[in-house]
Amino acid sequence: MSTGAKETETVPTPAGDARITWYRETEPARAVVALSHGAGGGIEARDLRALAAALPARGYPVALVEQPWRVAGKKLAPAPKTLDTGWTALWPALAEPGLPVVAGGRSAGARVACRTARELGARAVLALSFPLHPPGRPEKSRADELTGAGVPTLVVQGGRDPFGRPEEFPPGTELTEVAHADHGFAVPKKAGVGEAESMAVITDAVAVWLDGLFG
Repeated sequence: MSTGAKETETVPTPAGDARITWYRETEPARAVVALSHGAGGGIEARDLRALAAALPARGYPVALVEQPWRVAGKKLAPAPKTLDTGWTALWPALAEPGLPVVAGGRSAGARVACRTARELGARAVLALSFPLHPPGRPEKSRADELTGAGVPTLVVQGGRDPFGRPEEFPPGTELTEVAHADHGFAVPKKAGVGEAESMAVITDAVAVWLDGLFG
């Protein structure tokens, strides 16, 4: 568990004010991991909280990004183009520490990271619960967004995610499976796996992947 400092900053964007919550350690840092939320929740998501707690002590400060619609208290996310506009506008604040930036997020946030990675100069993409397709609609694939990121990409996916199970992803996808987990990485009690164990799968896999990039 990180004991590092937590700081919040507000960043104006054409889509409204965004908010970044930084989790840092005093030790030398190797890269910033910037993570945004999905369309149905905020930065309180269990996987985002777990990564913010675990990564700073390993040399990776975490920036949890709240998109303008969320900061404004709206219930529904705007169109993808507006999400991309907000993310692009706050990128200089993420890059300000002068470190490589790993762009990422969960669900809709992962899609934004993939769509903008090459343009913004992201070093890599961390895609948590990537929504490969709408539930029950595998023909509506978003695989092109994922494969088009143009930078090293790690997908972390629940084993029973209705938005795309691990076996549905394109061949060659670098992917860590969280057994029994749904789109929010919740695991049913009957699986016999606790949340702490599932979160450790995520944080350990991400740390190993980051070390491979920046070690």
